[in-house]
Amino acid sequence: MKFLNFLNAINTLCMIFVTALALCDWSVLQQTRRHIARIYCSPRFTSYNYQLLMKISNSEVNYLINELSHLCVRNDNIINIKPIILAACANMFTEYMCSVRFPYDLKSFQNIVRYYDEIFWDINQGYAVDFIPWLSPLYNRHMNKLTLWANEIRKFIMEYVVNDHLKQIKYDESPKNFTEALLQNLHSDPLLEQQHVLFELEDFIGGHSAVGNLVLLMLVYLVKFPHVKKKIEEEIQNVTKGFRNVVLLDRSKMVYTEAVIFETLRFSSSPIVPHVAIEDTELGGHFIKQGTCVILNNYELNKNPQYWENPSEFRPERFITDGMVTKPACFIPFGTGKRTCIGQQLVGGFSFVLIASIIQYFDVDVIDPVCLNTRAACIALPPDSCPILLKLKNKPLV
Repeated sequence: MKFLNFLNAINTLCMIFVTALALCDWSVLQQTRRHIARIYCSPRFTSYNYQLLMKISNSEVNYLINELSHLCVRNDNIINIKPIILAACANMFTEYMCSVRFPYDLKSFQNIVRYYDEIFWDINQGYAVDFIPWLSPLYNRHMNKLTLWANEIRKFIMEYVVNDHLKQIKYDESPKNFTEALLQNLHSDPLLEQQHVLFELEDFIGGHSAVGNLVLLMLVYLVKFPHVKKKIEEEIQNVTKGFRNVVLLDRSKMVYTEAVIFETLRFSSSPIVPHVAIEDTELGGHFIKQGTCVILNNYELNKNPQYWENPSEFRPERFITDGMVTKPACFIPFGTGKRTCIGQQLVGGFSFVLIASIIQYFDVDVIDPVCLNTRAACIALPPDSCPILLKLKNKPLV
């Protein structure tokens, strides 16, 4: 059975936004969808799309820092920071992929960001039904809730993104963004149906939840390990000299900050998505029959002392060699091979500029030590996470 059918049988819409490309079969249709996405999700450094990526990330950070500054004044520095960070991440994705940005206080936008986060949290829980399909009737109520969220997201994207593009699109011109590219291919490729391009658009917009949760996890670890935060602050000062904002172009010069991102991914041991063998094969001396579901135990890989010195320690330096960021072969948080996560460049770039900018302007702390508790093998934090104590230390240069 193709894995897409298997997925539908066990999880219906539960994973719809993270699985459109990650968990589908390797058919001609899915290869076509990845080809469309690659230009936008893996832009070359000198390309127009990468320049746009830099412009949007730097601009959205300005909105975020100003919003957090105002909230600090209004709320005595105690902020429910997760919805704001997720909204900033969502805007980075929608402006880059759809040329649309939303105000943080737009209620319908807030709801959609929340629904995406609920779904992202849900798919990181590892329910029994994910592995035992015949349990699905016991999850009807839960699945109905997920279906409701999915339908609301679909309505929002149709109303605020797709319908406007359909009114303005010119099929004989180069696409202006990812949304136009999808719609143009829908118009010209008989293999594609409307649901295919809508799932793909929702999938990639939903990537903002992964970025937002990664940034929140980094903030948690920086509070737990203040010496790490201090090193990031020193790196920011060395690069900006205190006269400008951190920007995406600083990423190559801020080696330690980049290493903190990698160490957060290793420490949280984000799971690798399942795959299915498309033919009989052998791996490590084990015969694998065609159709077998194969899941890599990334938790074991990231915490194994055979590969990592003192793996239970949060130590970003392990990713730095001779002043350069290095990734050992055993570190594959985005997968490997032709099915590697196509959006990893967006995740790395956006998370870098967000975490560096927040640390540049704010001291971060928690009121309740419970906030520092994280779950093993889980890159997500609960939608209703603990409030964060945020103190403005530098006046924003925006």
